[in-house]
Amino acid sequence: MRYTNCFVHAGRMSRCLAAAIAAAGALVVRAGTLQIQLPPETNSFKQDVGAELANAQCLICHSVEYVSTQPPLPRASWKSSVQKMQQKYGAVIPEEQVEPLVDYLTRNYGAAVNGLPASPRAAQTQTQQSSSAGGTTSDGPRVAAQYGCLGCHNASARIVGPSYREIATKYKTDPKAAEKIEQQIHKGGSGKWGPIIMPPFPQVTSGETKLLTEWILGLK
Repeated sequence: MRYTNCFVHAGRMSRCLAAAIAAAGALVVRAGTLQIQLPPETNSFKQDVGAELANAQCLICHSVEYVSTQPPLPRASWKSSVQKMQQKYGAVIPEEQVEPLVDYLTRNYGAAVNGLPASPRAAQTQTQQSSSAGGTTSDGPRVAAQYGCLGCHNASARIVGPSYREIATKYKTDPKAAEKIEQQIHKGGSGKWGPIIMPPFPQVTSGETKLLTEWILGLK
């Protein structure tokens, strides 16, 4: 009789152990589905020549505060940081945008000397942007490349933000499509396509905005 009770108790213990293991497994499964959503980025970089590059390239990975809280670094240090982002962390920054981006960071968050441009390239960039402001020689893809839009958007594939074809499909039958896209470009925002903020680009001229909008809505 004692052996029978032992077997009974052993059976109960086995069932309890199995139940405990199942409960632990359920906790592991639940823990695996836990989602943490960080608050969206709401700030953007100081408005200046090159701000569109910083907004497009830097906000993909970190906040404005990551830059603004740095000490006033010299140009060489900012360039080293940008190259580190490229080479070590895989930031997709085109080579032709590195120098203008470094110039912008040095002027606005670093140790620019005597109020002069951080390099001759900065003045050249400003002249080029001013000359294209009328939109007479630019088209949609060139405007997108100029302002760093292609760091977050692609014509057909989703990167950080929606593809341009997704945008065209969404607004295909909307009579206010051009107006809504223009507002998104100039004022930025988040929530329409997910929690990641699109920084504002108020420096994009009305002519450039029109070219960009027409190109996007024309994609099929």
